[in-house]
Amino acid sequence: MSLDNKHLKYNQYPTVQNFNRKWPNNTITKAPIYCSVDLRDGNQALKDPLTIEQKVEYFQHLVNMGFKQIEVGYPSAGDTDYDFCRKIIEENLIPDDVYIQVLIPARKELIKKSVDALRGAKKTIFHIYNPTNEFQRRVVFNKTDDEIIAMAIDGMKEVKKLTADFEGEVMFQYSAESFSQTDLPFAVKICNAVIDIVQPSEQNKMIINLPNTLEACMPNVYADRIEWMCTHLKTRENIIVSVHPHNDRGTAVASAEMAILAGADRIEGTIFGNGERAGNLDLVTVIFNIHTQGIDPEIDLSNIDEIKEFIEEVTQIKTHIRHPYVGDMIFTAFSGGHQDAIKKGMEHYNQSDKEKWTVPYLPMDPKDIKRDYEKVIRINSQSGKGGASFIISEFLGIEMSKESSIEFGKIVKEISDKKGIELSKDEIIDIYKSESNK
Repeated sequence: MSLDNKHLKYNQYPTVQNFNRKWPNNTITKAPIYCSVDLRDGNQALKDPLTIEQKVEYFQHLVNMGFKQIEVGYPSAGDTDYDFCRKIIEENLIPDDVYIQVLIPARKELIKKSVDALRGAKKTIFHIYNPTNEFQRRVVFNKTDDEIIAMAIDGMKEVKKLTADFEGEVMFQYSAESFSQTDLPFAVKICNAVIDIVQPSEQNKMIINLPNTLEACMPNVYADRIEWMCTHLKTRENIIVSVHPHNDRGTAVASAEMAILAGADRIEGTIFGNGERAGNLDLVTVIFNIHTQGIDPEIDLSNIDEIKEFIEEVTQIKTHIRHPYVGDMIFTAFSGGHQDAIKKGMEHYNQSDKEKWTVPYLPMDPKDIKRDYEKVIRINSQSGKGGASFIISEFLGIEMSKESSIEFGKIVKEISDKKGIELSKDEIIDIYKSESNK
């Protein structure tokens, strides 16, 4: 029995019925549009929210990485976000090709402060949202479906009116905030109603954001929902379809990638996935996934360890040692079998034209993110001959014979086993020199 039948109080997530899905046959061939929401969604999930100074430095890191769309805050919620927006605008800290985005509830009394926060910016995205799922419509807001749609329409009308005199470029975004729990017919009805207000064109597109606000379905079902919406939205050619996956089921990255296959043009997330509950979409993992498929990710992650150090400091959140691509031990092999394959793979790679990376057990070349090979193979009692001889080859430039590798591997293994701990690179080199002098 599962927890005394407590599982029976949960309903299975509904699938999209009678739907001729096409996304499973698609392939990702280019990077999506990325929008970092670290400074808003990520910030609101921190125990100690970022100061203005920290947000400025964080913003500059995001700009240097190449993000062209950055959600900078929720100005109507407090003075810190408002003042931060004014600071980066008035001090000319925003590159000309970067859009700054603010989140705004679809409530007229909160819209003016948000619009004022972005006055003077050259490229802006005004992100209006309201919850759309049936429970929130009925219980939280106690409003009819038409009243909920009117909230979205009135909010977008107010934003359009207040930004009519903006000299910079203005883009509008609408989020059906609880899309993941919203029935599809209502979701498309409210999105199309807002599209009618904005009247997007090929030259002036708008963003329709379809968030997995609470991740409750498998990634393939989310992809079905995205493709269904893409086929039912008005003037789809003038719409940038965006997704905002959370990670409650631990599958936000898969949901984002499948959503791209299903027609999404844009993804919202945070560096390393910081966010409410189990977190947001981890943009770094998605970007490296694209990178390792031979596609230009259009974001520079070459100095990701420096970025990680900064983010850990300001967010007070440590990155897991097994975090994909960037964890301290993500490239590390202790297993003898793995080490032998890596050693032979590295030898083959170094002797080849080095055009294609095919080294076993390493998803990418550690040097892509400026890591050397010292941490790739680490030696303990689980290691074999390949690991020890790799250390000698890599750091002393000495190629050991097969027989010598086997013998040396046994010696290193015995010492590590006796000590019960990992041996460092320098310890292994010392052992080699000591054995060579005998």
